[in-house]
Amino acid sequence: SLFVRAIFPPLILLCFIITYLYSKIKSNVPNYVKNTTILSPFDLIAPHSCRGCGSMGNILCNRCKKHILSVHKNLCPICKAPNTNGICHNHSQFPPCFIINERTDLIDVLLHEFKYSSIRSLAKPLAELLDETIPLFTGQTTIIPLPTISKHIHQRGFDHTYLIAKKLAKIRKSNYRVAKLIIRQNNTVQVGATRNTRISQAKKAYSLSKNVKINPDTTYILFDDVWTTGASMQSAVSLLQKAGAQKIAIALIALSRIN
Repeated sequence: SLFVRAIFPPLILLCFIITYLYSKIKSNVPNYVKNTTILSPFDLIAPHSCRGCGSMGNILCNRCKKHILSVHKNLCPICKAPNTNGICHNHSQFPPCFIINERTDLIDVLLHEFKYSSIRSLAKPLAELLDETIPLFTGQTTIIPLPTISKHIHQRGFDHTYLIAKKLAKIRKSNYRVAKLIIRQNNTVQVGATRNTRISQAKKAYSLSKNVKINPDTTYILFDDVWTTGASMQSAVSLLQKAGAQKIAIALIALSRIN
């Protein structure tokens, strides 16, 4: 039509201008920030495609979400034995632990794109999967995301564990809140470190935030994305227990295959 022929050339020109400006923005991004943190203008207007099946509409479609939950295996992160209601019979003294699954297949894809391609919109479907995995606790419940080192927050443009925790608390509503009760004492990087190095780092990695008062009647859910050696989580559990927490649970997206 006449209208289409009239509007088409300006649209083509606009696309070239946007692409040029976008390339200039990316070229000026400091080295410590990943280019994937800066979204393409076309990412803002194009619909999401499912990371599982490629269907258009949602970044994780309902069918793929149901598939993840259908193969859900709640394992003990320490010995990988199946547990009941989050409790492992071999490690019954450890807090109940709820895991979506091992870090394989689609779970691995979602985590990799969320953390290393800085796709913030994956926080919501990951939180929804956690909501289906973690039992509903009655009474006041506080979700504590294990703190991320500042270097990784700058690289991604967001704190990935805190973002998922906020989405989960929003789904669970009134009696759930997110609080950064645990802070990092250092910014040592664990990626690529040996098991012994990770354990050594974790022993002095965390402390409680200033003026924190632990309520023995509150349920505290310690949340991290992946359990590798478990050193960080076990350090956080010990910290809360020493502070007087009586009700502790652990929530994880995935159990690493390298344990």
